[in-house]
Amino acid sequence: MYLEYWGLQKFPFENAPDPEFMYYSSEHEEALIRLIYAVKRNKGAVLLSGEIGCGKTMLSRVFIQQLPEAEFDIGLMTNPSLEPIDFLKEAIYQIGLTSPSNTKPDLLKVLNDRMLENTKNNRSMLLVVDEAQLIPKDTFEEIRLLLNFQLNDRYLLNLVLLGQPELREIIREYKQLDQRIAIRYHLNPLNLDDTGKYVVFRLEKAGRSENMFTAAAMEEIYGYSQGVPRKINNICDLALLIGFSAKTDKIDRDIIKKVLKDSL
Repeated sequence: MYLEYWGLQKFPFENAPDPEFMYYSSEHEEALIRLIYAVKRNKGAVLLSGEIGCGKTMLSRVFIQQLPEAEFDIGLMTNPSLEPIDFLKEAIYQIGLTSPSNTKPDLLKVLNDRMLENTKNNRSMLLVVDEAQLIPKDTFEEIRLLLNFQLNDRYLLNLVLLGQPELREIIREYKQLDQRIAIRYHLNPLNLDDTGKYVVFRLEKAGRSENMFTAAAMEEIYGYSQGVPRKINNICDLALLIGFSAKTDKIDRDIIKKVLKDSL
């Protein structure tokens, strides 16, 4: 709707997890390095936590893209609020496997057979679980048991748990699972400087080299969003729409205040 007016080729502030629009703050870069290191070294379990809208899901998609398909069987679960058997069934499906039945022994055998086959072919198995704070209590115990698949020097299954801050406390309640978390990282919101760079980055990715947001507007955006990318996107998208409607050539503090008053 406003693309041509602002000289854009794409909508710059969509909240879909498009890896092309991944902005690497120092924390996002550190988190990605840790994730890649953990799975390539077959460390077992990794925990990545962060506030709602801080970019965990986006980061997980970038992370998966950077793993060679020839070296990994990868499953991505986005709705893990499942009881143990259903969790196993979904994990097997997402990894790309099939089971002759839905009994637990058969489901585990399918996983075990593929893991052992992978060891012969220099491949690894990775299960990424988004919104992991939604996992039921009994299912956490099943996840712990999955990590029992290991050889003397490596885990046969790598597990990445992504979730909101409370996931850290939930995991601590399961001592044996907690002890198997090899790497933990907490993703914080962007600071003021990174908020500005984030906006400019997404505009450039969408086809515009000139930043139309004033410094005062950036401060207003940061003040409301507190550096949470999802909130930044919502504010900036509506600001561009209002700026287009008003036929202005800049997005200033007044427009941001109007967005916050009328729309959010």
